[in-house]
Amino acid sequence: MAIHEKSLIRPENISTHEKKIVDGIDVSGDWSTFIHTRVVSDYNENLQEEIAALPGGEYIHRCWQCGSCTNSCTVNAENPDFNPRYWIYLIRIGMEEELLRDKDIIWQCVSCNKCTSACPRDVIPEGVMKATAHWMELKGHTAPTQSTIFDEVFTEQVIKHGKIEDGEVLKDYMKRTGQPLMQDWVIQLVKNMMKGLPVIQLMRMGLATVFHPKTSNWGSARHAIEEHIAEEQAAHKKALGLDAAE
Repeated sequence: MAIHEKSLIRPENISTHEKKIVDGIDVSGDWSTFIHTRVVSDYNENLQEEIAALPGGEYIHRCWQCGSCTNSCTVNAENPDFNPRYWIYLIRIGMEEELLRDKDIIWQCVSCNKCTSACPRDVIPEGVMKATAHWMELKGHTAPTQSTIFDEVFTEQVIKHGKIEDGEVLKDYMKRTGQPLMQDWVIQLVKNMMKGLPVIQLMRMGLATVFHPKTSNWGSARHAIEEHIAEEQAAHKKALGLDAAE
């Protein structure tokens, strides 16, 4: 499972002497490229288990580092630093600090699932990327992404009412992400809806935003969902060594 490619070694850990003579032999350029040794102080022996405990990361242990995921990756084609194979390698050997050096780009996975289709070991690399991004958020290494915030708003409304009101989801999402509701695209969206939807439907949408109609007999279902989510969150925090009471 070793990584040998020069491209996967941090540039600051490589030294190349343009002019170097050793015992009368010119070893300039690539012949005199050296990789600096360093002491690994960021080892987390539980890192693979922590990622595997989150949705999407369950099969990371199957990876044999063939590189099919990175080779087929849509994002890697635009940004070579986006490298699922390398990150899976770091996770499996427990190099947490090294992994976190790329925390600003790991979340950029677009879920095209090309990597998952190409993977011969059913690792589901797309799921591993999402699990890794979730892991970084849970551990406080990164702030929640807008995608995570939207998921939270959407889920909260489902639990609360048993149904979705698009206007309320949009309003709560914009508020939670600190964005003004009155943006040009929102105004245009509303105008298009007013042109294309029957008046009665627009009235129903408006009333639903005010009165929040609930799904019939939703109480018991809501309780079951809340209980399940609480158990799942507690299990995730326990797997990551976090206080379940936080």
